[in-house]
Amino acid sequence: MYFHKDASGEIIYVGKAAVLRNRVRQYFQKSRGRDPKTEALVQEIADIDWMEVDSEIEALFLEAEMIRRYMPRYNILLRDDKAMSYIRIDYDSDYPTVSTTRRPLDDGARYFGPYSSTTTIRQALKLLRRAFPYATRQLAGQKRATLHYHLGLDPGLEEGRTSLEDYRANLRKLMAYIEGKRVTIIRELEREMKACAKRQDFESAARIRNQLTVLTNLSRQVIFSDKEFLDISKDHALNELVDLLGLEKFPRRIEGYDISHMSGTNVVASMVVFTNGVSDKSEYRKFKTKIEHNNDFFNMHETLTRRLSEKNIKAWGKPSLVLIDGGKGQLDAATRARDEQGQSHIPFIGLAKREEQIVIQKGVSGVTLNDQVLHKLGGFSSETDDFILVNVPHSSNLVKLLQRIRDESHRFAVSYHSVLKAKRQVASLLDDIPGVGPTTRKKLLRTFGSYKGITEASIEEISAVVGPAKAKVVAKYVAPTVA
Repeated sequence: MYFHKDASGEIIYVGKAAVLRNRVRQYFQKSRGRDPKTEALVQEIADIDWMEVDSEIEALFLEAEMIRRYMPRYNILLRDDKAMSYIRIDYDSDYPTVSTTRRPLDDGARYFGPYSSTTTIRQALKLLRRAFPYATRQLAGQKRATLHYHLGLDPGLEEGRTSLEDYRANLRKLMAYIEGKRVTIIRELEREMKACAKRQDFESAARIRNQLTVLTNLSRQVIFSDKEFLDISKDHALNELVDLLGLEKFPRRIEGYDISHMSGTNVVASMVVFTNGVSDKSEYRKFKTKIEHNNDFFNMHETLTRRLSEKNIKAWGKPSLVLIDGGKGQLDAATRARDEQGQSHIPFIGLAKREEQIVIQKGVSGVTLNDQVLHKLGGFSSETDDFILVNVPHSSNLVKLLQRIRDESHRFAVSYHSVLKAKRQVASLLDDIPGVGPTTRKKLLRTFGSYKGITEASIEEISAVVGPAKAKVVAKYVAPTVA
């Protein structure tokens, strides 16, 4: 992994190479034909830095992460004529397939991405197919299960080897895994396996056991998450962070927090984790506050109190550094929770949105502002009675890392809030059906995935879930399409 910098030290291009010497030589060989954009890049290169990783797949992932963090202008310029890749899953069709595409359409399919490397995505899907068998296309006139079914890679819809309902349930797990919910999916499969064994359905239990084995093996390969392979002393942003804040050691685990709600309803909080400066989605967690409160300070205090409980510290470990999305009020609420839980040694900082100020609470253990480093970065600070407000140029590596963590925590919180809001809307629709209580609603949504899925189900399918009597009532209320 290499970084081209301009005369001011700003990273203007991130790339990867198996042999760095050969790649750098290519940039500066006058005999090589270069397009105007690459020519402009070469003219601005004043310095080169690099990081070593263990494999090409790791380099592909790290390259994408560093581009998201630094947004180097030449990565954008040199890629704007190259289409990004997406994973396409037409979940709602009668014959769902999984594929990759460069052009997402408004066709009702589920799209994931974009991803900068089609090769990596295809390799990842190939590995995931062993755990979550899926079809890649429907062959005209095909009536028998394909060879892929006998290899355990296809659901075998042609011969009814797998029901459409079970296949969609399998695709939901695949989509959750792609979204970074690996731990949740593994726990769900473990529960299903135990339930199957308890009712002596040993064939199903064995199938789920095989899925778990594949997923366990997948965790040793880099697909959508990172590994402890980086020499973090070469990470520019982490170096600046350690020097500026006077941290005792490199923060291997940085946690970012944000709150999302709408006028105090569906209040949620996000916890994102960056391990060695790189997003680690398998470690992300989300919280739904126990008391819905239109007060971000109260909500932040509750979230950090729960995060730093003895139970969660034992399960997730301790953060090396905590970044709060917000200014003095949010940071004060978070540090009060930390101190009340007896974890005052964990350094906390905030990032205020308006000026992108780094907020430091005076007297915080493990954080000491280094004025010499601040001056070197071209920044300045101001003080209140209890806080230090630090302004660092937005072009610095340090600020770009903190912005990346903050933006990811905001995205994760908003996405969870949106899910809860949609569920509440669906629940309110089902609330109007007489005789349908919380347990029945849960069964229907778990089976059909959404209110739309219920409306599209046949009365026989609904009967199999809630019984004939309730099925007639549900069919009457949900939509005229149920027949």
